[in-house]
Amino acid sequence: MRSLENYEKKRDFSVTPEPRAELVEAGGDTLSFVVQKHDATRLHFDFRLEWHGVLLSWAVTKGPSNDPGQKRLAVRTEDHPVRYGDFEGIIPEDEYGGGTVMLWDTGWWEPLHDPDEGLKSGKLHFRLHGARMKGGWAMVRMRGRKGETRENWLLIKERDTFAGRSADALTNKHRTSVTTGRSMRAIRHDREPSKPARHTKPLPRFRKVQLATLRDAPPEGEGWQHEAKFDGYRCVIAVGKGGVRLYSRNGKDWTDRFGTLCAPAAALDCGSALLDGEVIAGGGGGDFTTLQKALKSGDPLTCYVFDCLALDGEDLTGKPLSERRAALERIMQGLPPRGPLRLSPVIGGDGATALVAMCEAGGEGIISKRLDAPYREGRSRSWIKAKCIRRAEFVVAGWSPSDKRGRPFSSLILGSYEDNRLVYRGRVGSGFDGDDMAALQRALKPLSRRTSAFSGDLPSEADGARWVTPKLVVEVEYTEFTGEGRIRHGVYKGLREDKEASEVSAKAEADNDTDDGDRKIGGVRVSSPGRVVYPDAKLTKSAVAEHYATVADRMLSHAADRPLSLLRCPDGISGECFFQKHAGKGFPGGVRTLTLREKDGEAAEYMYVSSPEGLIGAAQMGTLEFHLWGARRDRIDRPDRMIFDLDPDESLSFADVKRAAEDVRDGLETCGLDCAPMVTGGKGVHVIVPLRRVSSWDTVKVFAKTFATVLSDRHPDRYIATMSKAKRKGKVFIDWLRNERGATAVAPYSLRARPGAAVAVPVTWEELDTLDRADGFHVGDMEGRLAAPCPLDTPKARGIGTEIVAALEDWSKR
Repeated sequence: MRSLENYEKKRDFSVTPEPRAELVEAGGDTLSFVVQKHDATRLHFDFRLEWHGVLLSWAVTKGPSNDPGQKRLAVRTEDHPVRYGDFEGIIPEDEYGGGTVMLWDTGWWEPLHDPDEGLKSGKLHFRLHGARMKGGWAMVRMRGRKGETRENWLLIKERDTFAGRSADALTNKHRTSVTTGRSMRAIRHDREPSKPARHTKPLPRFRKVQLATLRDAPPEGEGWQHEAKFDGYRCVIAVGKGGVRLYSRNGKDWTDRFGTLCAPAAALDCGSALLDGEVIAGGGGGDFTTLQKALKSGDPLTCYVFDCLALDGEDLTGKPLSERRAALERIMQGLPPRGPLRLSPVIGGDGATALVAMCEAGGEGIISKRLDAPYREGRSRSWIKAKCIRRAEFVVAGWSPSDKRGRPFSSLILGSYEDNRLVYRGRVGSGFDGDDMAALQRALKPLSRRTSAFSGDLPSEADGARWVTPKLVVEVEYTEFTGEGRIRHGVYKGLREDKEASEVSAKAEADNDTDDGDRKIGGVRVSSPGRVVYPDAKLTKSAVAEHYATVADRMLSHAADRPLSLLRCPDGISGECFFQKHAGKGFPGGVRTLTLREKDGEAAEYMYVSSPEGLIGAAQMGTLEFHLWGARRDRIDRPDRMIFDLDPDESLSFADVKRAAEDVRDGLETCGLDCAPMVTGGKGVHVIVPLRRVSSWDTVKVFAKTFATVLSDRHPDRYIATMSKAKRKGKVFIDWLRNERGATAVAPYSLRARPGAAVAVPVTWEELDTLDRADGFHVGDMEGRLAAPCPLDTPKARGIGTEIVAALEDWSKR
């Protein structure tokens, strides 16, 4: 049965204005949530979470409460289409759910564990990022009574900074639509969302906007305000007696293009105003490409307003930002928080913390603004931008022909103006769809010319190019600039119709990548990139960082969000090396911290990573090896892997280790557990067992110890399960001690801090049989390994329950 079949069966779409049943693909980096106040047979609130292309839905009878002491009944209803998240209006009385529907809250939700597991087990834990519902929440399924058909859950607020103390304060405080500002009564009578205010002052004239200076990190110290960097079109809004005018950053009248914003702007309660903001796509999300499509199709737009240049005839540009912001907040106060016109939120904390929070949320970056600075046109150091995503504008100076049918070009030739000279910046050949190519072909055709407009010689990659007069400006995402000042791995994001070609410079972006002898790798500045850290393998610090950039996605599937111990060798393996598990100062933002309780009850700050920037940032600090806990931070007391480290005596061959691995595998399979091997890059092999997160550390530790002891008792001439070095001569130590809280094991795809620079690599059982050593994989082998599936993804995770324990007992008696 399709997920939306019940929804479709209950509705007559020739009568109801509700959206038709339609499964959708994931529409961005975040999952939406919506709460709709619904006055049907009885008043209730419909709580909906986007998952697998639909909105999972519950009817919350009394509405959500931010008092953690309240457990609100939430009855599971049929899944709804994602488009239902935009629905506000009236369902006809005789239809299913007939009554008034208000969009009471919208935003995005962040699962704190696998939602599919949670739906099965009856426990969902998540964070909400809405206008009204914020912070941690949980949903718990109630045990059904005999014969009961409905599925009852409880919606409960977590105790955090967003919790309240009054049961109904949340629903009593917010009685209007989060998007239109209408009451239930206004929606029921189909009243317009807002009425134009009476503007008594002349319409302000456009003035040139202030621009931010790019830096690779936000400014330090107090006196700065941090806001989100939006990925859209700059918009200057003029409101006054003459109506509303909407201008682009260079003064073009774009009132028609941004027409859906006119009515909300006209509702601003002021005599006149001149506001600065950024227009983006949809309900507050989407990147520049999405905005381009929204402008073509007439889809909704959102404008985040962040400055007030004039108010009621008074010029405010000479005032400090703190005063301009206060004026802006006053006139924006009456607007709905999720309407088309929104106040740009201020991000708390210092600049570094704000940037980390923005990058984690999938944002583009932040703008830091001096609170005491006036508003000045042009680029200014009182506004500093720091990016999560590396993007820049470039001028199109030509294109390379394509040999593929139906593709008008293979790539665009890019440049930027530096000191009135057009400088070559590389090519972009991906990111185009059919509409993009057709539009660019039409725009480029009248600009054709015989010669290149670039100053200086061009690289061979530009041979055979067709040249154009450099007038078109495009936005491109890239990984980094090379030492020659050219982009790597460019992806086309759209045409910038709001910028003149002569204004386009990429000097700041290129300098940020290549200044001071440092290198930018994966967006992280790596100092002393040429320092040799593996003398015999001739691997430099930048080569180590590039290794972790290459394997990042694969490695993070196993290593992300786990407490770490890092083996750091700042001067290479010839110098001093040391383990570090507690967080210290100076690490880049990608290396994050979490607080855990030690055995003595004291709290300690541990490190973890969740992004490629974290791995590369650790390499910047001299990390060569990553060692992992067996549990992730969201359920730190429930391990999800068990490891047997097979450590051979020096007198043994690798064939003895492989035989031990196979014996461990056979024993585990007899007990009902799947596993996979990993050659460690040293002498041994790890046999890794994926686990469902149902057992405690003690249970896993006891199982591992018992298993290792049984195997060593069965083959006392080959194996030992104790650490005694005196007794290990000629034997393989089956190390089970890595399965207790706080113990670590080397991460898959980690380098080893040993001569030769071997890498710990998961392998298949068949492949293990063909290997003659555990340290045979190196940095140069990784691209080939990544082209095939990871062997650690093959075994099926199982829990150590009564059946597994019973099987272990039976096996021990054989």
